[in-house]
Amino acid sequence: MMKLPTLLNRVLAAPVDLRRALAATLFLGAATGIFQATLNNYLAQVHQLEPAARGWLEFPRELPGFLMMFVAGAMLTVLREPQMAALAMLASAVGAVGLGFFAPSTALLVVFVVVWSLGDHVAYTVEGPIGLQLAQGGREGKRLGQFGGARNLGTILGVGTVFCLARIFGDRFGLFYAIAATSALGAGVFYSSLRVGQRERRSRRIVFKRKYGLFYAISALFGIRKQLFLAFGAWVLVELHGVTVSTIALLYFIAATLGVIMRPLLGEVIDWLGERTVLAVDELLLLGICLTYAFAGDLLRPGLALYALYGAYILDAVLFALRIARVTYLRKIADDPAEITPTVSMGITIDHSVAMTLPILSGYIWEAFGFRWVFLLAGAIAVAGFLICLRIRVPGPGEGNLRGSESAP
Repeated sequence: MMKLPTLLNRVLAAPVDLRRALAATLFLGAATGIFQATLNNYLAQVHQLEPAARGWLEFPRELPGFLMMFVAGAMLTVLREPQMAALAMLASAVGAVGLGFFAPSTALLVVFVVVWSLGDHVAYTVEGPIGLQLAQGGREGKRLGQFGGARNLGTILGVGTVFCLARIFGDRFGLFYAIAATSALGAGVFYSSLRVGQRERRSRRIVFKRKYGLFYAISALFGIRKQLFLAFGAWVLVELHGVTVSTIALLYFIAATLGVIMRPLLGEVIDWLGERTVLAVDELLLLGICLTYAFAGDLLRPGLALYALYGAYILDAVLFALRIARVTYLRKIADDPAEITPTVSMGITIDHSVAMTLPILSGYIWEAFGFRWVFLLAGAIAVAGFLICLRIRVPGPGEGNLRGSESAP
């Protein structure tokens, strides 16, 4: 294992833009980790939302994602990706402060969740393209994996802070979201200082091609998976097992710690095995996670069942890192580098057109038939995802497109 001084020396020797981008990603990870680790407890304890209402909240929360094709298209007319990320972090900071101090009613809750979500989705849209601009040809997975490791390190710092503060002061959500806002502003400062991509042609505003159909399909499946587990994975722990915010933060902390090591390794695995194999295996592991959520309580004694759910929650968070395989796949099949950012935004719009409604349906399924059927539905979607991922093909060496066509610092 690489010694810490050696790792620090390598980071300090990296190009300035790479160091700044990694720092921005670290602060982004802290802000996002705090938000995701506390949201379900915040909704349950402060606003007393029921499962159906929790599902409905996903509609406005994911509305910015559905509109991302148009939002990103408009921003690309005047901004480059680092500037978009900086503005996104400002929006996230405003949303976090609003949730912490200015959301006593459900209406204001929705407003500030949407503001946070707008920043989060814009940052997600440009995070991959920024990483690709800093990657050497053929090592895209490694570079994006390094960014994922930095994000997880930020999550460790942010969620670790929440865990300690929750232990000392209790669930002080205003304090938690103030820290999230500060972290988001820190990310914005570093993003605004990036100069990467200034010599390249500006990204196109809107791209929709039949050639990218499989990328759109994979994005839709990932969006469904993300929404079901963000909305109901932690909700099982909080609502059915009474898990506290400090315990959820601890689970996030464990997953993030594993991610610091695993994300760079998974990035290299993508470069080694290819997107087809990695994404197909991810869907099979997701099926196992779904079955654990559905049947652990029936097959295991209560204490052991809860630990099995903890394990499923952590594994799902670690596997989340494999989302970078979609971006590296797009890089390899794209006709033009200027099409990557708008195609990612189109993929987000498509996946949200499906994912926005599914949590609402799942909330009703939970109340009508029980939580188990929500995860059986997710398992069926994982099987469909496995079959779709088996259709992935990328150009081989010498077959054109962008693989290996560009070099970065």
